[in-house]
Amino acid sequence: MKHKQFGPKGWTLDNLGPQAGKTYVITGGNAGAGYQATRILLTKGAKVIMLNRSAERSEAAVKDLKAEFGADAQVSYIRMDLSDLASVRQAATELLAHTSQIDALICNAAIAQVPTQKFTKDGFESQLGTNHYGHFVLCGMLFDLLDKSHGRIVVVASLGYKLGIRTIQFDDMNWDKNYSANPVYSQSKLAQMMFAYELQDKVKAANKNVKVYVCHPGASATSLISTSGGFLTRAVWWFMSKTPMVQSAERGAFPEVMCATADGLAERAFYGPTKRMETVGPVGEGTLEPYAYDKAVMSNLWDVSEEATGFKWKI
Repeated sequence: MKHKQFGPKGWTLDNLGPQAGKTYVITGGNAGAGYQATRILLTKGAKVIMLNRSAERSEAAVKDLKAEFGADAQVSYIRMDLSDLASVRQAATELLAHTSQIDALICNAAIAQVPTQKFTKDGFESQLGTNHYGHFVLCGMLFDLLDKSHGRIVVVASLGYKLGIRTIQFDDMNWDKNYSANPVYSQSKLAQMMFAYELQDKVKAANKNVKVYVCHPGASATSLISTSGGFLTRAVWWFMSKTPMVQSAERGAFPEVMCATADGLAERAFYGPTKRMETVGPVGEGTLEPYAYDKAVMSNLWDVSEEATGFKWKI
């Protein structure tokens, strides 16, 4: 039974209550849906810490947000490059040194449709390394504080998880033999979802105080394609973003803000727009394909991820 608690209009900003006293951490908060999620949370008095790759763009975002919400707006950033695990560890360490509470960690940042095979600093295929491995280590390092805060982890995935091989290519995680931009992006988003659903099982087994939710922005005018896609992909996306087929970045931020704040959500679920093949429209619970929580694959991916990153979760 789908959750219909938000009515025919779905979750909207009208459902978001006061957020004063709450602290949110978001990756990729200086552009696109991440920036809009930051804005939305600030409108309700929350404190937001962005973890972003570009210091220059982060400083510009903080300046713009303080201009909009006042000099006292509680928004800041820590520089972090998800594609560099040393950077992830350093940012998490810095965050833990200055933060005593995290109400939700929103794993929003991603790269997509990288046209030719590239590698992270740690030697991983760039999309898997950035989207999955980077967040895997970040969530692990912040987990104890999230548990102490009775907080949440929100994984921002993509409908693109349906467009690949629908499992994990364990025998060639870097796709050396068959690299192609879209299937590899699909794999990275499926890996993020499997991480989240496996973490739900581990949290339940260990009786921890962290909720884990998975969502997607639908077809939204974010900066994702324009920052990492090939020329043709960028051109097609630019054209589509000018049509009614694509909703605003603010609308694209609704699912992640909902998952970070709303009560009564199911965990083994996939939240996002619910109309036009779940690409736009009212935000609620959508369709979740069973292979996204195949237990044997999820468990294996967890073990492979710990070994690859050298990070052992304590849960």
